[in-house]
Amino acid sequence: MERDTKIRITDTTLRDGHQSLWATRMKLSEMLPIAEKLDQVGYWSLEVWGGATFDVALRFLNEDPWDRLSALRKQVKKTRLQMLLRGQNVVGYHNYPDDVLEAFVAKAAERGIDVFRIFDALNDARNLAKAIECVKKQGKHAQGTLCYAISPIHTVGYYLERAREQQELGIDSICIKDMAGILAPQTGYELVSALVREIKLPVQLHCHSSSGMAVATYLRAIEAGVAVIDTAHAPLSFATSQPAVESIVAMLRDTDADPGLNLEVIAEISEHFDKVKAERCITCDRIVDETVIIHQIPGGMYSNLVAQLKEQKALDRLKEVLAEVPGVRKDMGYPPLVTPTSQMVGVQAVLNVLRGRYKQIPNEIRDYAKGLYGRSPAPIKEEVRKKILGDEKPIDVRPADLLEPALNKVRAELPAEFVTKEEDYISYALFPEVALRYFRWRREPDKYPAPASGSAGRGEAVEKKEEAPAKARAEASGTSMDVVKELLELARAQDVLELELEQNGTRVKVRRGTVEGQAVAASPSLQPASAPSAAPKAIDVQPQPGPSVPAVASPAPAPKPAAPTVALEDIKSPMVGTFYGRARPDSPAFAEKGAVVEPGQTLCIIEAMKLMNEIEAEKKCRVKEVLVGDGEAVEYGQVLFRVEPL
Repeated sequence: MERDTKIRITDTTLRDGHQSLWATRMKLSEMLPIAEKLDQVGYWSLEVWGGATFDVALRFLNEDPWDRLSALRKQVKKTRLQMLLRGQNVVGYHNYPDDVLEAFVAKAAERGIDVFRIFDALNDARNLAKAIECVKKQGKHAQGTLCYAISPIHTVGYYLERAREQQELGIDSICIKDMAGILAPQTGYELVSALVREIKLPVQLHCHSSSGMAVATYLRAIEAGVAVIDTAHAPLSFATSQPAVESIVAMLRDTDADPGLNLEVIAEISEHFDKVKAERCITCDRIVDETVIIHQIPGGMYSNLVAQLKEQKALDRLKEVLAEVPGVRKDMGYPPLVTPTSQMVGVQAVLNVLRGRYKQIPNEIRDYAKGLYGRSPAPIKEEVRKKILGDEKPIDVRPADLLEPALNKVRAELPAEFVTKEEDYISYALFPEVALRYFRWRREPDKYPAPASGSAGRGEAVEKKEEAPAKARAEASGTSMDVVKELLELARAQDVLELELEQNGTRVKVRRGTVEGQAVAASPSLQPASAPSAAPKAIDVQPQPGPSVPAVASPAPAPKPAAPTVALEDIKSPMVGTFYGRARPDSPAFAEKGAVVEPGQTLCIIEAMKLMNEIEAEKKCRVKEVLVGDGEAVEYGQVLFRVEPL
């Protein structure tokens, strides 16, 4: 990777290209047919793994990420394979113990990774040291990374200091990672020039096209002496992805910087991805976002924000969220917005808009304030830190020093019947719930449902699953689903024990968790239940998701006065996400049926946008019902628990 006038190119199509534009949903079957062609282009490296590709493969694509890597390595024999490694976060969203990191790097190298681009969201060298050591131990290329951001403290001098720290750790090259596409051409020229002059290591530049400046920034960086730039094939380029390789090659043709790539093969590869794009009906709504310079939100984070707000029926508040992001980032000490800090800042901005500023704080934000992610670039705003931590003091050591080795515990915890290879233990250590769900499906695909494809919004999937059968049965009986919904809502609003509606010759009765239909004489009135004159005609209409009416028997002709009952309260989900009733698969439940919980005690965790949000009891109460199962998707406002205040 020596710098000369000829520019080298890393292709990101199989990792960051589809992570930025296709929500990381490209399947191995869409990669393998074109992998040999990619090997023929003449790229310096192919970025094919890491980042979000690892957990998305398990979570949504029903594919083993380790096997994906091996399959690509078999097809790509000449070109280096590259991955994005999140330092001590590995490919997850928090710090992992050193033994997990070391095992991961060893297996990734064994499976075929040649170049490890290693970054830390806070540019904290303490979180990079072990990863660099592990990569060097495997004899692979360790590339350091500077996560680029704009703030009063993120100056050229700041980045030179961070680069020197990484150079002392033994990196082979250094990458400027402009994940939001906000590096201006002149600033890029100055930063690359300073790094080439002071650090004397090959410099690589990774820019997204979000603001429309990336091509111009690449040109100026080439003038400044950059060695390698990142591009993607045209169907997965521009917008929030990297510039198109076709554009860069055309721009540099007949210059000393011409990368000399095989244009005919490039065209064949892009034609393949054009077909994949057409089959998936993928479109890009907007090419340039001029506001990205202000909010600095990377493309993947932006699409996640939009999806979350859509699912919570609050998309009309997107502008408020975008306006809140810079404020949260300033409060948090100006962290660069890259995984995991981008998710953390983004989710906190959403919660601030929907629930009030810092009224709800995800676990990860608490850990960030404690210093468990590393040093924030600037101090956290004191009044915000106090809201989050109270009088608790943050740590001032390398966060991973506080973590116990995990692999031996994982080997004892993960049932042997789910293990097919050593890498399964690593996958489980990184994503226990997600990996276990995948392992169960892999072992018994007919018994367990496949992991969600993620192709549709979670709200849409739930609606199709739970409403469609009820709708079909109701319409078959001549009763509209709207009537059933209205009846349910009336029962809930009036806190009655049982309601019955006669319509179109069908009686619809609501009581605990079911709606029953019986054939009767047509009558539009709402009245107490009575025995039908003819045999009942069952229509078995299921209720909509949400609180159900308390169970009682049908009222007798002359009922006795009911004994006083204690009013139960519902605890609802404040967000769309995945419900977890325990910290890990082998942990005891936070709050089982019958348990008495105190104010502030954790009832469950809702995973949303890859963050774990603890739902706490607001008052002392007894859990009467747990209405959601572990690992189930939940909607905004869905009832999770029914409790009795004490």
